[in-house]
Amino acid sequence: MDAKTQTVLITGASGGIGYELAKLFASDGYNLVLVARSAQKLNRVAGELEEKFGVGAKAVALDLAAEPATKFLFDQMQREAVAVDVLVNNAGFGGFGEFASMAEEEILGQIQLNITALTHLTRLFLPAMIGRRSGKIMNVASTAAFQPGPLMAVYYATKAYVLSFSEALANEVAGAGVVVSCFCPGATETDFAKRAGIEDSRLFKKIGAMNAEAVARDGYRGLMAGRTVVISGARNWLVAESVRFAPRKLVTAISRWVAEKAE
Repeated sequence: MDAKTQTVLITGASGGIGYELAKLFASDGYNLVLVARSAQKLNRVAGELEEKFGVGAKAVALDLAAEPATKFLFDQMQREAVAVDVLVNNAGFGGFGEFASMAEEEILGQIQLNITALTHLTRLFLPAMIGRRSGKIMNVASTAAFQPGPLMAVYYATKAYVLSFSEALANEVAGAGVVVSCFCPGATETDFAKRAGIEDSRLFKKIGAMNAEAVARDGYRGLMAGRTVVISGARNWLVAESVRFAPRKLVTAISRWVAEKAE
């Protein structure tokens, strides 16, 4: 790694929003630590970005849903003397179905990756940022954070946690030279919908998804501007704001309607 430039660590970096964020950071001269489960995809991405942008790109193949992985990652950065200037907690997944019949591993896996791993990585890397009085953390939530989500109850709840946690943390570190930004994209053209089993939902079939490159650009700009909450897309912003004034039962019913299969 080039010690003259800053380093960003991005989880879930092998595709989708994480990959697009990696390109944006690399284009601004950041060295990259890219984390995801697939070693093959990750190595390909790292090689591509090194060649295109002339930055260092380290691939770390890890399943962050496995409990020891976060500490292993932090310890590896310590051993290799890699100072993480920017942490992007992007890894996460959702699952579709009624809670009572969903597999336990699917439920607990979402909580482990979307909440526990994100929280632990933040706790591990934040103190050094405060010590340097310099650093940035982007926690990727979703517009799902603003309302309950029947048929994706756990996923929506995990993203509500990420939003609340990030806003509180941003307040705690105000004046410490560290930016904490919660990025809330809406439906986006990535592999998320296929993994979650919502490719045929009204959200993706009728309402439509945004381009991952454009979404990542919104998040990147918001982080660099020091914004605590960043919502990508005017329509998504309007929906997120409007739920504050609507009856909760109505908001919940609409969330379910959107998640259901398009007719």
